[in-house]
This record gives sequence, C-alpha cells and structure tokens, in this order.
Amino acid sequence: MKIIVTGGLGFIGSAFVRMLKNYPNIKTVIVDKGTYASDIERVKGCDFKLIKKDICDLELKDIDNCDYIVNFAAESHVDRSISNGLPFVHSNIDGVFNLLEIAIQIPSLKKFVQISTDEVYGDKLGGQSLTTDPLNPSSYYSASKASADMLVISAGRTYDLPYLITRTCNNFGDMQHPEKFIPIIMNSIKDDVEIPIYGDGTQVREWIWVEDNVTEIFDLILNNASGIFHIGSRDRWQNKELVQLMGDILDKEVKWKYAPDRLGHDKRYALKSNNQVNMTIDEYLKKQYGKEN
Repeated sequence: MKIIVTGGLGFIGSAFVRMLKNYPNIKTVIVDKGTYASDIERVKGCDFKLIKKDICDLELKDIDNCDYIVNFAAESHVDRSISNGLPFVHSNIDGVFNLLEIAIQIPSLKKFVQISTDEVYGDKLGGQSLTTDPLNPSSYYSASKASADMLVISAGRTYDLPYLITRTCNNFGDMQHPEKFIPIIMNSIKDDVEIPIYGDGTQVREWIWVEDNVTEIFDLILNNASGIFHIGSRDRWQNKELVQLMGDILDKEVKWKYAPDRLGHDKRYALKSNNQVNMTIDEYLKKQYGKEN
C-alpha cells in the first residue's frame, strides 16, 4: 500500500506518519514544502520518501500509482488569516484543487482523504454540529477549508472520485508549534508573562489528542469509509477555564490581560461524534507538565 501524506512534516500530518511506522507494508511518501510550521524532527526514525514541494506545484508524475492521498497540508493559524488571507487561499483552495486534478488521473487511487475542521460550521451556540449542517465559516481560514471540502465533494460527484472528509476539533499533543494555544499559554505562565484573553474568555473549544485523531483517520481509511465524518472528543473547555487549569498544573499564578475580541471570533464549537478517545486534555497536561515531571 502506498500513501501520500501531504503536510507530513506538520503537527497532525507528522503524527499520522509516526503511526504508519507500525505498518511496515505501507510505503509512505511525504509531500511538504517546508514552511515555518514544518519540522522534519517530528518524523525522525520513520521510513518515508520526501518530496519537498508546494501542493500547488505537485505533478502527476510525483505521486502516480498511489493508493491513498491524505491531505494534511494547510495554512491553519486563524490570526494569520485575518492579517493576510492570501496564503490561505493559495494553500487551502488552490492547493486542494491541484491535488484533486491529479487524483482523478490516478487509476489505482482508492481514496482521497481531506483533513478538515469543525470551524467550517461557524458558531454552534447550542447543541452539536452534524455532518449535514450548513457551513457558515467566520474567517478566511475556515472559509478556505470549507471551500476545499466543497471542491472534494464536487470532484466526487463529477468525476466519481472516492473521497473521505474528516472534520475534527482542536488538536493537542507533543511537538506542536509554539505559536499554538497550549504551548504559548504554558510558556507564558512559566515565564510570568501576561496572557491576553480575547473578549471575556468564555469561548468554548473542543480538544482532541492528536494521536487519537490520526488513529481514527487511519481506522476510517482501513474500513473504507466514505463521505464526511466527525472526529471529536466531547472534551470541551472555555478558554479561560483551560488557561486556569494550566496555571493550576504549573502551580503558578496566571497573569491575565483581557484584550479586544478577535475579529469574527466564534463563541462555541461542538461536534457530534462517536469515536473513542484515549486521553483528555487535562490528563495530557497533568502528565506532561505536572509536579511529578
């Protein structure tokens, strides 16, 4: 089996590559252009071929005769999309379009797997998002991911491309880029740096351990799942609750600084999902940062 993993040096993509180490019969090919969020150290000890290319520049000859394309490649930092949305359109829309144009020319392809996000639904002020809910993105990031999902679905309908779209919540785990919520807050508390909290800090996010996410993605692939699937955790926290938890675990006072709310900031995300999880965010934080460590 040959699997193309785009964005395989990123946080979630690399976790997927590390998991594939357990399957020696799988040939892994990573496609990654090496952005600031990429790190080859994340896949140290893994057996793979690396194609250092932007997915917008990928050609059929690069990945022909593969069984699966699993697309983790994306610009994903919402604040960055607010200040400059163009890279998000380039990677998340143009890049996916190019991958699909290649995918429909690969006779051996069993599935095109698009890794998406709960943010495509926008605010979920009550209840949980269903896979049948309308998309209502609030940022250039989430709009570009919703657009990519629509491109995948249309390729399925027009060209009979077999596809799987997974929409998941906020991921946490080892080797996450320091600009992300968990590492930046933990480092700020350790260094006694004042933490800016958007609005009143009551925004609710659902969190999943990255290892649980990639395991479920692979299980869906092995079970020949098609269509749209949610990979959630039901582990939901207000932002300020999570910040306080990190302070408690570090046994340090949190220095708060309330800041104007982010433009287009969604109040709450919640996915309807049935997958199993092995670690909640509080368990992870206590294990990684608790006093015994």
